Amino acid sequence: METKTILITGATDGLGRGIAEELARQGHTLLLHGRSRPRLDAVAATLDTTVRTYLADLASLGEVRYLTEQLLRTEDRIDVLIANAGIGGGPHQESVDGHELHFAVNYLSHFLLVTGLLDRLRASAPARIVFVSSLSQEPIDFDDVMLTHRYGSVRAYSQSKLAQIALGLRLAGQLDPAEVTVTSLHPATLMPTKMVVEGGTMPLDSLERGVAATTRLAADPELEGVTGVFYDREHPSSPHPWATDPEVQARLWRLSKQLTQ
Repeated sequence: METKTILITGATDGLGRGIAEELARQGHTLLLHGRSRPRLDAVAATLDTTVRTYLADLASLGEVRYLTEQLLRTEDRIDVLIANAGIGGGPHQESVDGHELHFAVNYLSHFLLVTGLLDRLRASAPARIVFVSSLSQEPIDFDDVMLTHRYGSVRAYSQSKLAQIALGLRLAGQLDPAEVTVTSLHPATLMPTKMVVEGGTMPLDSLERGVAATTRLAADPELEGVTGVFYDREHPSSPHPWATDPEVQARLWRLSKQLTQ
């Protein structure tokens, strides 16, 4: 397997850390993102590969912009971007920029990061973008995107994850698959991650299954050129129809540009 330079957001615990450990075992160069310097350094110290670390709080679009600038200054190539970082649960909260927190961290931050790095990804062709999404999906109410009237933590999480899939499908339709492919996946169901355990939910799938499904999309040579597909673990699947509607994708894109500018 050809070694790649792979960026992983949310790489300090749970699925992100597991992905980093497996890709390190395969010998890839890793660019690890996290929001805690001690935890980033601790993870990097355990990996037997080339590792560079990047610090940013994805609840702040300003920090995401700075992260993007750092990556563009430092990294000559980025072969794979794994958009993994995410949050779930809790009361209604707002990001630094005043956006509902799930939407800000799970979706808007990655929209800004991915679009900011597109030229570097194209220059690294063939490159890949992988969105770690979920089977928990709910359409966005464009009249109440920030859920000020009908908030629920599951709804907030689900709409942010479906937005990721819609973004991935739009990008896949715009990008030459010989340059950049875009896929999304539900890596596994209720893995024993911090989010699941602290939520008091009984895990169903192993962390290893989610790691295997995600690293496959990131680095398996047999998937070269595969784009615009949503996977349920290892198998192609159909997301909620909302995400496949070109008009919805275009409206979400316009909203995302407005909110991140």
